[in-house]
Amino acid sequence: MSTHSQRLAALGITLPPPPKPVAAYVPYVRTGKLIFVSGQLPMRDGSLLATGAVPEAVSVESAKDAARQCGLNAISVAADAAGGIDQIARIVRLGVFVQSVAGFTSQPAVANGASELMEQVFGEAGRHARAAVGSIALPLGAAVEVDMIAETV
Repeated sequence: MSTHSQRLAALGITLPPPPKPVAAYVPYVRTGKLIFVSGQLPMRDGSLLATGAVPEAVSVESAKDAARQCGLNAISVAADAAGGIDQIARIVRLGVFVQSVAGFTSQPAVANGASELMEQVFGEAGRHARAAVGSIALPLGAAVEVDMIAETV
């Protein structure tokens, strides 16, 4: 049985530094064994990967990739809060928000970018409850935002 950090290495994934908040909130709140991670945007190296509404300005596939980056950022914050990724027992829930044009109903396909990442990294402990929600706008014009609840060991 491999650890989460071993799975990350096997997948060739390096966690980014935990993103800093862009407004008046904290990156996470820990209560008991739960870590509530604030909404993460698809930031990589200081830039948003995708902005605008899906599927008009951003394709479903690009939005799915952006959701994966949001998930990676959320894992980074949770790992920082827990004292390391191997201190995360399971992913409890993801909330995935997709900037969508009227009538777009494939938010779950976009959300799979983050959900599939959780299963790749955490195995069975990465299977989680989820909401995939359409939104008219998101912070900084992001196409996707993901928040997360994780449980520690």
